Amino acid sequence: MTHTLALVIYMAILTWLALLVASLIRVKGWTPSGTMIALGNRENLPAATPFAGRAERTARNTLENFVFFAAIALVAHATGATSPKVATGAEIFFWARVLYIPVYYAGIAYLRTAIWVVSIVGLAMMILAIW
Repeated sequence: MTHTLALVIYMAILTWLALLVASLIRVKGWTPSGTMIALGNRENLPAATPFAGRAERTARNTLENFVFFAAIALVAHATGATSPKVATGAEIFFWARVLYIPVYYAGIAYLRTAIWVVSIVGLAMMILAIW
């Protein structure tokens, strides 16, 4: 397995964790009543707190960006693109996304956007290396 494909797996795990944590934050899954909501059909959810809202948006954005990353990485692998720029772009994307989550949770708007741009630069590097 290539390093880029390993990063796809790591990103899948990170995405799943972001979705899980956002869900638990929304229902306060560490409390008895939150556990009951989490185990149920999630009807009549309580209003999201600002932090829960940020966690949900973080998870959604992570999932959306993972789809692009996985597609680009798989195309690179399928086409045999072996340029070091593919792996470097994947590394940049992955580590930017790792930073993105806590920064978004903390609500640091401009830094969050800058980190997102860095992740997109990583994706662009991968695409340019394939062509």
